[in-house]
Amino acid sequence: MSLSPTIDTAEAPKATYKRVMLKISGEALMGDQGFGLHPPTVQRIAQEVKSVHDLGVEICMVIGGGNIFRGLSGSAQGMERTTADYMGMLATVMNALGMQSALEEVGVFTRVISAIRMDEVCEPYIRRRAVRHLEKKRVCIFAAGTGNPYFTTDTAATLRANEMACEAIFMGKNGVDGIYDKDPKEHADAVRYDTVSYDDILTKRLRVMDASAIALARDNNLPLIVFGLDEPGGFRGILAGEGTYTKVQG
Repeated sequence: MSLSPTIDTAEAPKATYKRVMLKISGEALMGDQGFGLHPPTVQRIAQEVKSVHDLGVEICMVIGGGNIFRGLSGSAQGMERTTADYMGMLATVMNALGMQSALEEVGVFTRVISAIRMDEVCEPYIRRRAVRHLEKKRVCIFAAGTGNPYFTTDTAATLRANEMACEAIFMGKNGVDGIYDKDPKEHADAVRYDTVSYDDILTKRLRVMDASAIALARDNNLPLIVFGLDEPGGFRGILAGEGTYTKVQG
């Protein structure tokens, strides 16, 4: 099987960004299941990523591990926090490998790069090597968070996005198409923001990313775009200047 993607440059719209970070939760991969990976959902997301890759955009990804194990939840149930967080990091590696398999099935060269060494299944994180993969149009999935306990995958995504010189972070959400003043699933009168500042997210305690990730993005002037991951073509549409989303910036 050839892994070379076919790009129709004559019809493809021009993307607004050249290199982006896509952050999705582990729960986004489990579909209607209550646990684990749902292959059709993983394949659908892989097709979304491919559609953006076909525009010539260089893509980084960070995937959470909450569909398998969440460190904070384990800690809340009495497990030692550091151990629970490392278990959560390993869950992100499993999700990254699943996404890599789905992407390569649709012809997109992909590298899983782990902050914790496990050379038999993925590469260790070396910044210059990762940048070179992106330059060669390979999708880079960064796994195992930052490699340290007490840090979320939100912080890992923001850190890697800065290190890779990404132009924006795209955060795909399930069931919502942006940032609201309150939970739209519980409040019919919830209002969606078209744009919002990082400081407003912190002061209004809007549940988007954890505070350390928001501060890191703000201090480095890195835009955050929150959109609906379950909207077909949403990721590609936003990169082409269309669709519904919330943009967070300084």
